Amino acid sequence: MVQLAIPGREPLRLEYLVLDLNGTLTLDGVLIEGVTERLERLRDPFEIYLLTADMHGTATDLAHSLQVQLRRIGHSNESQQKRDFVMQLGHAQVAAIGAGTNDTEMLASAALGIAVLGPEGLATSALWASDVVVPSINAALDLLAVPERLIATLRG
Repeated sequence: MVQLAIPGREPLRLEYLVLDLNGTLTLDGVLIEGVTERLERLRDPFEIYLLTADMHGTATDLAHSLQVQLRRIGHSNESQQKRDFVMQLGHAQVAAIGAGTNDTEMLASAALGIAVLGPEGLATSALWASDVVVPSINAALDLLAVPERLIATLRG
């Protein structure tokens, strides 16, 4: 669990990390360099989930190699399915990371939504739904590993 006391905001107690896969952790289905090492550091404080419709068919292998849990969603109403999963976990304890339109509701409903402006771009709906926007997945994961950076960004 990661606890954050952010001036001007309610304290955060984050137990779950929910990650979009395609376009967030991967580029064209291939894991972005540096993600594996960062997720290794975050496995202790978080229960980590990959949440994906798996358009490249790589999710099972990636989840296994990253030693994280996999939750597949269907190819319709993806944004709603992702939000529903966050709500099932207990949205007040979830940090979510994504970049696509189908991540919008997940980012908005999580206690902490981080949008990634990666090589596949960032949907404007995801941008507006997030609490923080970062230039890469590695920067997003580093925010969670070094929470003082989040406090500096989010304090009111």
